[in-house]
Amino acid sequence: MSMMDKLKQMMKGHESHADKGVDKSGDFVDDKTQGKYSGQVDTGQDKLKDEFGTGGREDRPQP
Repeated sequence: MSMMDKLKQMMKGHESHADKGVDKSGDFVDDKTQGKYSGQVDTGQDKLKDEFGTGGREDRPQP
């Protein structure tokens, strides 16, 4: 079992907590870099949410 599989297994059932952590860490990076890399940070946050969290399902309306 890979490390990624282990992390996914640990996060199962705690997707909203993972999303909060991703948001908080992204905000921290934006603060420290004064928003210089906000586009890249947002892209990273979206990818992490897709992998470990809700995938943005809470924020985005479903078609």
